[in-house]
Amino acid sequence: MKVLGIIPARLASTRLPRKVLREIAGRPLLAWVYDAARACPQLDHILIATDSDEVATLCRTHGWDYRMTSASLPSGTDRLHAVAQEVEADIYVNIQGDEPMLLPEHIAALLKPFSKPEVEVSTIKVMCTPENINNSNAVKVVTAADGRALYFSRAAIPFDRDSTGAVIYWKHIGLYAYRKSSLDRFPNLPISQLERTEKLEQLRFLENGISIYVEAVDHDTIGVDTEEDLQKVEALLKAKR
Repeated sequence: MKVLGIIPARLASTRLPRKVLREIAGRPLLAWVYDAARACPQLDHILIATDSDEVATLCRTHGWDYRMTSASLPSGTDRLHAVAQEVEADIYVNIQGDEPMLLPEHIAALLKPFSKPEVEVSTIKVMCTPENINNSNAVKVVTAADGRALYFSRAAIPFDRDSTGAVIYWKHIGLYAYRKSSLDRFPNLPISQLERTEKLEQLRFLENGISIYVEAVDHDTIGVDTEEDLQKVEALLKAKR
């Protein structure tokens, strides 16, 4: 299979403005994400999808492949769909532009379900730490026995009604892989009520009957959404040097 890694990179992020260009340990966040993706041998090619001239200039400076996409596109998945109309691949991997701690094991897990021809979309999960169980910024996922996602929520699911303390909570990591057929369907699907309520676009797939298969990984990532996240990632990256 030809596997294309796409990094959606827009500047209009709400919680941490212009975050893909924010410096971490002397380099833009996007540079760290690109290097992390390049270290994943499963990806045949990597490109950046952006609506920003500043990001495009950064890409040209570093020799990174990129595609300009419309500023009106509402989500990273829509940007992947736009790129998929121009660049052929068997599997398209959505690598969030704020995930500098990406590892090859994450990509391997994303691709594993595609050995089954019925799989259209995949994502990954990691065991949830106690402090994240009730953290609404840490999305939880519950799955069926065959790995299909039953639901994603910002709430602590499943609910431990009898307070047994034996429930295992799984944190969703926001990396996805798609066949082109599922990407082609996405922009035409109506925004679902659950998606509006939870502010989680993956629920649009579930509400419209498109299964998402979820693989477990051992290591979490750190998505840079806040100043605190940025400082935490910077300390970790400096320690690796």
